[in-house]
Formats: sequence, structure tokens, C-alpha cells
Amino acid sequence: MRQLLILSAAIALALIAFATSAYAHAVTAGDKGYIMEVSGMKLIPFMYLGAKHMVTGYDHLLFLFGVVFFLYKMKHIGIYVSLFALGHSTTMLAGVYFNWNFNSYLVDTIIGLSVVYKALDNLGAFQRWFGFQPNTKIAVLVFGFFHGLGLATKILDYNIAKDGLLPNLLSFNVGVELGQLIALGMILIVMGYWRKSPSFWKHAYTANVVMMSAGFILMGYQITGYFVA
Repeated sequence: MRQLLILSAAIALALIAFATSAYAHAVTAGDKGYIMEVSGMKLIPFMYLGAKHMVTGYDHLLFLFGVVFFLYKMKHIGIYVSLFALGHSTTMLAGVYFNWNFNSYLVDTIIGLSVVYKALDNLGAFQRWFGFQPNTKIAVLVFGFFHGLGLATKILDYNIAKDGLLPNLLSFNVGVELGQLIALGMILIVMGYWRKSPSFWKHAYTANVVMMSAGFILMGYQITGYFVA
């Protein structure tokens, strides 16, 4: 009963967060205005924007949380996070530079699916349901491509200036990676303390169900936006 109450409360909080901020891959109004108005090479501001996006991006944080949930060795964490960074960086840079303007709602639906996938993977659902285990490294890389593409579609919507485009994008990407390191560090600190507690294995299942629910909520929000917009 206690676990059910915790799960219900967490899902309710997730519903409120996603419904009120709707900002998983979006950019705040002030940052949007800056991107639309600025011209020329602005390395530090774009680095700041990249770091801010990663640290405040619910989809990124949920996916990173799922990726490292059962990883204990820094070697393994480094491999998976590097694959995610490679995928994210590639499509973000290429998407903006080559003007890959896909529908943001559809891309963000797949990003929500990435959270659902990782939760199911952590729960061992694929082995129980289908008798096989997807290659987790390839999955993290592929979903990384979609995370980067989601941001690229948003930046393109804001008509970023061509003057200084490549340096600004590279600077933005550096900020994203710095933000990812900050977010990852915070996640690992919390996970490190939690794993030492007897409650970790007791609530690991619940935590991944909550994460999966949040992914479905994000998917539902984006699918609704696609048909309503």
C-alpha cells in the first residue's frame, strides 16, 4: 500500500510538471527571444544556453537517470554517456546546420518513448515478454540521435541567424556537454547514497514504473499537441 501511495504521488507530480511547464525540449521565452534577435558570434551566451537546456530538460534528465540506474562502474557509465553525447551532438549540429526541419511533436514523442524504453529495459521487460535483450549501447546511441534532433527542430523554429552559426552551435554543444556532466554528477551523488540504503532494491521497481509513466505522459502530451496544433 505504501508503494502504491508513493507511486500515485510521484505520477501526480509528474503530471503537474509536464502539464504546467511543457518544456522538455523547448526553450524559455527569454532564451527564445535572444536566439531570434542575436546575430554574430556569441560563444559564452550560447554555451550558457546549452548548459541551461541540459540541466533543465526533463527528458534528458529522465533518460540519463534510466541509463545509469543499474550502472555501478565509472567505465560503464562513461561508455553509455559518451554514446548518448555522440548521438545528441551529431543530430543537433547537423540538424540546425543542414536545416533538417522535422515535426517537433513527432520527434519529441520518440524522445518520450526513449524514457519508456529505458524504464522497461531496467525492469527486464523485454527478456520476459519477448525472450531477448535489445543491444543497450545501440539503443542509447539511436535515442541520442533523436534527443539532439528534438533540440535542432526547436532552434530552427526560432530562425537562428546564419551569421556566426557554426561557432555558436559548437559553443552551444559544449554547453550541453558541460550541463550533462553537471546533471550526471548530481544524479550519481543521489544514486550513490540511495544505493547504500536498504530501500534501493525495495523501491527500484517503483522508481522505474514512475519513470515509465513520466515517459508515457510526455508522449501523450506531444501526440496531443501534434493533432491540436
